[in-house]
Amino acid sequence: MNILLWHVHGSWTTAFVQGPHTYLVPVTPDRGPDGLGRARTFDWPDSVREVTPAELADAPVDLVVLQRPHEMELAERWLGRRPGRDVPAVYLEHNAPDGDVPRTRHPCADRADLTLVHVTHFNRLFWDNGAVRTAVIEHGIVDPGHLYTGVLPRAAVVTNEPIRRGRHTGTDLLPELARAAPLDVFGMGTDGIAEHLGLSARRCRAYELPQRELHTAMAERRLYLHPVRWTSLGLSLLEAMHLGMPVVALASTEAVEAVVPGTGVLSTRPEVLARAVVHYLNEPQAAAEDGARARQAALERYGLKRFLDDWERLMTEARS
Repeated sequence: MNILLWHVHGSWTTAFVQGPHTYLVPVTPDRGPDGLGRARTFDWPDSVREVTPAELADAPVDLVVLQRPHEMELAERWLGRRPGRDVPAVYLEHNAPDGDVPRTRHPCADRADLTLVHVTHFNRLFWDNGAVRTAVIEHGIVDPGHLYTGVLPRAAVVTNEPIRRGRHTGTDLLPELARAAPLDVFGMGTDGIAEHLGLSARRCRAYELPQRELHTAMAERRLYLHPVRWTSLGLSLLEAMHLGMPVVALASTEAVEAVVPGTGVLSTRPEVLARAVVHYLNEPQAAAEDGARARQAALERYGLKRFLDDWERLMTEARS
């Protein structure tokens, strides 16, 4: 099967392209948001092929995976075919709704020509989906292995653009949590985070690493800290669990389903999270034991095989 999809979410796409198909990823001369092409910092198989808009006009496409509202028009213009009508299509929604959440209507609500796929049950519940056919395919992770050592008595935080996103990512909670443990913040747009929060370089450090280095660095930290208030289920949280890290997380959105008892601490109270951080810092054996259980739980629920099997079934249905 030839599947057209845009390079929008590197971590999610890395799992998706492990399937048995050919994946056509648009590329433009500027490699802008609509033409990033192949990933530079993730390992993708040779079955992922870059295609220009001109090449798409004659490309045999069996399925289109849409991920942003404007891709509907873009796909029709570049393919010369209408997604959902002339070529089978699904719309993958990565995000939780924003704005006036109880009344946030999805752009695909009421469409009869495609399936709207959510990555968490929380997201499907909170979006107003109208009458469109919906499905949930939970995340799958390419297993990085049980790399956890926890040798550094610091907490790992992974978030992109924490200064701009602010309360969404729980950035305002970090000063209080940094009093419990020094923080290492990994991700894009993290430069200047210590100064922004009024923290010393010892209490808060920023790193931007390629994926292959990120996992090793995360696993050296004693625990994974997830202070996010409002987002879809962060893949970095699931990756940390796969690495064998214990998790301390805000009990919000889908995190309450992912972090099961014995794998870490969930709470809506920052002071409870701070105490859990101190516990793991002072009890490395307990951290390792909870991390091992976190890895097992993540492998069982967010394993790659289940993810690919779920997608295979859905794509077969979409083409029938």
